[in-house]
Amino acid sequence: MTDTPDTHRFPCDACGSDLRFDPAAGLLNCDHCGNQETLEGHGAISHSDAIRELDFRTALNARLPEAETEEIRTSSCPNCGAHVVFADESHAQECPFCATPVVTDTGASRQIKPKAALPFALEERQARNAMSDWLGSLWFAPNGLQEYARKGRKMNGIYVPYWTYDADTKTSYSGQRGTVYYETRTVRVNGKTETRRVQKIRWRNVTGRVARFFDDVLVLASRSLPKKYTDNLAPWDLSHLEPYRPEYLAGFNSEGYVVELADGYDEARALMDQVIRRDIKFDIGGDRQRISSLNTSVSDVTFKHILLPVWMAAYKYRGKTYRFVVNGQTGRVQGERPWSAWKIAIAVTLGLIVAGGLGYIIAQNQ
Repeated sequence: MTDTPDTHRFPCDACGSDLRFDPAAGLLNCDHCGNQETLEGHGAISHSDAIRELDFRTALNARLPEAETEEIRTSSCPNCGAHVVFADESHAQECPFCATPVVTDTGASRQIKPKAALPFALEERQARNAMSDWLGSLWFAPNGLQEYARKGRKMNGIYVPYWTYDADTKTSYSGQRGTVYYETRTVRVNGKTETRRVQKIRWRNVTGRVARFFDDVLVLASRSLPKKYTDNLAPWDLSHLEPYRPEYLAGFNSEGYVVELADGYDEARALMDQVIRRDIKFDIGGDRQRISSLNTSVSDVTFKHILLPVWMAAYKYRGKTYRFVVNGQTGRVQGERPWSAWKIAIAVTLGLIVAGGLGYIIAQNQ
């Protein structure tokens, strides 16, 4: 994939070339002259005070302070729908999600600013090796694609938007606790008398309350890639979040969020409800559990907009586009599974030969 214009640029004090954030060193590096600039405060043990949550209801009512929002220029990719963020001096680039040429529109939109970013921990070389190893582990993957990916164009590092939600929940419920017991029964089978143990469940009505505070329920705020890929990039260690600063984006792209705050909260609530139901079953106890009804009150809902690092590659191989994503923190890989028709054909042929040979041997021994 060809290089794209950087969303944020920082000139080198020594030569004027663009600096980029170096994941290995955790500082800004000039590839032209080798000059390095440190980032004050990077890697501090705790940023809990600096990364402040915002009130959910205040944001829904459009009452956030102006300092918490920003105006950005984005363009929607005509192929995958990604909202690629453009620098002021940029007018066109290639979509990092699917390699489609994207031309910027002339409009701008106001969005909630990122509160934090998880800086890249892997360099492009490491991400490429992880992707190549992943392709090599797939049965029936085309050898040509793996070789093309290893030697092909650079991968794109992009910061993908996410929401995190905090909430305090209290749930009252009613249900039934089941206790397993066994009865011995005598039955006749084929004219013979047999004794069998039959499982039974004794149910008892129960009611109760559970409470849980949810911290940083993570929701993807992008629709550029199939959700099954991005969800499977987890887990993310959010304890390494850094207060947002544009220097982390130097040399990388970023995507604007398309999942609005309220829609993201609906998804977060669905994730919370799954955990609450699990808590209720644990609270009911016994051998089996039934939940008849539950009522959850939610309070103190806060959120933040964060950026997580993803290495992306989109390769066109024999007329088809394959997209791969690599977790920029852990190296976990996901992507569209490629298939090699000739490898499958050879495997089927070999299977038939083996089956035929076994059949012949069995026939000869009869």
